[in-house]
Amino acid sequence: MRKAGFPPVVDANTRVLILGSLPGEASLAVQQYYGNPRNAFWRLMEGVLDTPLVPLAYEARLAALLIHGVGLWDVIAEAERPGSLDAAIRDPAANDLLQLIEKLPALQAVAFNGGTAAKLGGKLIGDRIATIALPSSSPAHAARTFAQKAEAWTALKTPPLREREGPTRSVGG
Repeated sequence: MRKAGFPPVVDANTRVLILGSLPGEASLAVQQYYGNPRNAFWRLMEGVLDTPLVPLAYEARLAALLIHGVGLWDVIAEAERPGSLDAAIRDPAANDLLQLIEKLPALQAVAFNGGTAAKLGGKLIGDRIATIALPSSSPAHAARTFAQKAEAWTALKTPPLREREGPTRSVGG
């Protein structure tokens, strides 16, 4: 059975686009980005934005991201995957990242949430815009503590500008 992701959450003021790989089972079940309560994404973004997000309803969380110039999407549009692990992804079909990037006039950087997103997304984007590879917010990525992930995610506070385009830089592994 193929699993499909969600539409992008962006607007004309999106400065940073955060790309995951493909929503996991819990997210697909509730039809929400980072819908698994064990996923650290919303807590990590609270630190980046200095704004409470976890207590908010989902739609208010998305609105808060947009107010701060942050958009969401996934590298993979659909794929075969039993369970939620990125290692189990087979036959992925990519989202049209380049088309979306071209439609976002304020975009300064693309951040990849995890290694799979960085590997696949980096190939699709190339050097068209500055990119940042972040450690995964997934509970399956236990190689880093929350504090280590939060430290790496602070790179989103000062995204590189378009004039500084170049290869993906990895932050905190």
